[in-house]
Amino acid sequence: MRAIGTIEGKAYPLGRANIDTDIIIPAHWLKTVTREGLGRGAFETIRAEPGNVFDDERWQGAPILIAGENYGCGSSREHAAWAMADLGIRAVIAPSFSDIHSGNAFKNGILTVVLPQEQVDRLLEVAQEHPITIDLESQTVTTPYQDRFRFEIDAFRKDCLLKGLDEIGITMELDDAIAAHEVKAHADTPWVEGAAKAA
Repeated sequence: MRAIGTIEGKAYPLGRANIDTDIIIPAHWLKTVTREGLGRGAFETIRAEPGNVFDDERWQGAPILIAGENYGCGSSREHAAWAMADLGIRAVIAPSFSDIHSGNAFKNGILTVVLPQEQVDRLLEVAQEHPITIDLESQTVTTPYQDRFRFEIDAFRKDCLLKGLDEIGITMELDDAIAAHEVKAHADTPWVEGAAKAA
C-alpha cells in the first residue's frame, strides 16, 4: 500500500449525497478476479450523464473526490474502493461515510476525510478552479485562499496510512516478535510441533 503524507491536486466536485457502492462500481463489474481495470467502470451511471465531472478534462486524473453526506452507503463490496483507487482517487472528502465503505477505503490506502457540510460546500466552490491540499500529518485540508479545515482521524488508521501499511504490512512489522515467539514455543512445547508433523 502506498503511504499517504500530502495529497495535492484537483478534486472532482461531485457533491452528491447518498452515493452508494452500486453507483461507485455497478454490480456487473464484480465478476472480475483482479482489481485492475475497475476504474473504467467507476461511477458508470454518473458518467452516462452529459457534462459529468468524471469525464470533464478540467478534473481528469484528480486524486481527490468531494462528495455529499452518506458516501459509500449500500452494499459492503470492497470493489468500490478498488475502483476508486484504480481511477486514481487517493482521498474522499464528505460530511459522512458509511462505516463499512470507510473501512474498505482505509484498507486500500484511500483517506476518508469528514468535514462539516459548510466546509465541504466551500471546497466544492474552490475545486471548480483551484487545487486542494490534504495534509494527513497535520490533519488539515487547505486551499489557495488560505482556507484551513482540520479533520479528525483514528490514530491507528493515521499511522497505517502515513507508513503505507496494510494488514499484511502491519503483521510484517512484528516479524521479530513472531520469530521469537516461535523459538520460545518450540522450546517450551516441542510435542506440539511433533504432533503437527505426525498429522
